[in-house]
Amino acid sequence: MDNRDVIGSWIEGPKAAAERMGVDFGYRGQRLGLPQDGPGSIAPVGRRIAALFIDWGLCALIAYGLIAHRDAAAANPWTTVVFGLMSVLLLGTIGTTPGKRLLRLRVVKEDGGPLGLGAAVLRTLLLLLVVPAVVWDRDTRGMHDRAVKAVQIRM
Repeated sequence: MDNRDVIGSWIEGPKAAAERMGVDFGYRGQRLGLPQDGPGSIAPVGRRIAALFIDWGLCALIAYGLIAHRDAAAANPWTTVVFGLMSVLLLGTIGTTPGKRLLRLRVVKEDGGPLGLGAAVLRTLLLLLVVPAVVWDRDTRGMHDRAVKAVQIRM
């Protein structure tokens, strides 16, 4: 192995090095028994982020127009409150929010069942802390989903 291989392996990261040694990571969701693609498969990260922005924007509009009486400074903290309530109520009951529904995503338990209100509360609190949501496992599930044994899937 020459220096170029050593530098190249460092740049590619540990996953590429492990795959060269014969480790098979499989596809996202395989460990959870989910299909590789199509309905029921792990939701793509881009769609999940887009759904989050749609939901946040909707909550900002609600806070700005209905609660803060068109005062932008007063609307900021209310946006978080509206987002939290919307997430808990909708994910805990129907498993989707307006942004997720628009992008055909759903949050379910690992076994496929509904999330429930208790799990939705914990998941939403962790999501609002941001850091647990941006730390992912190899299935691209955030710590907020892993904590409640949830997965975001395609509908």
